Amino acid sequence: MKAWIPLALLGLFLAGCQMMEPGPPPERIEVIDIGDPERPEVEDPDSQRPAPTPGRIVRQVAFPAAEYASLQKSGTAAISGRLSLNGTPGTGETISVAPVTTYSAEAAEHALAGQAVEPADPRAREYTHTTRTDGNGNFTLQGLPAGEFYVSGSVVNSRGQRQVILRQVSLRNGQRLEVNLSR
Repeated sequence: MKAWIPLALLGLFLAGCQMMEPGPPPERIEVIDIGDPERPEVEDPDSQRPAPTPGRIVRQVAFPAAEYASLQKSGTAAISGRLSLNGTPGTGETISVAPVTTYSAEAAEHALAGQAVEPADPRAREYTHTTRTDGNGNFTLQGLPAGEFYVSGSVVNSRGQRQVILRQVSLRNGQRLEVNLSR
């Protein structure tokens, strides 16, 4: 599998991250192993949908167009930080910032269990912001709207497996936030 495919799938996953309970977001970092061929897929209940991507869980939650319509796609906030795993920088990796919505709860639950979900609806991807890390794992994303977001990146561990590091943050208009994705 080409190295860019898991990164593209990560961006798609983040475009579908779901809303957590109301209140301030928890300050947490999660490390997720991507892809496990031993895990079974969920059957597709909607026969009109395309066949599921092998190794991916079929989404059961429909895209909430009205919820996304209430979100802004850009703003004046910025996030910067560093991606690393066990002190090794994630060089040239993709960083994704996606809004926390009800659509993403299903995907987030599966991701936290180490399971990948089928790609997000293209309408959700319109709200996801991405960038790449530099040679030291540093990144910056500008023009972000206010709201609750998942910030994530992935790094290949010492066993050659790609791991996702995910953090939930809250942004205000004009805020500059430092988010270090490290484990």
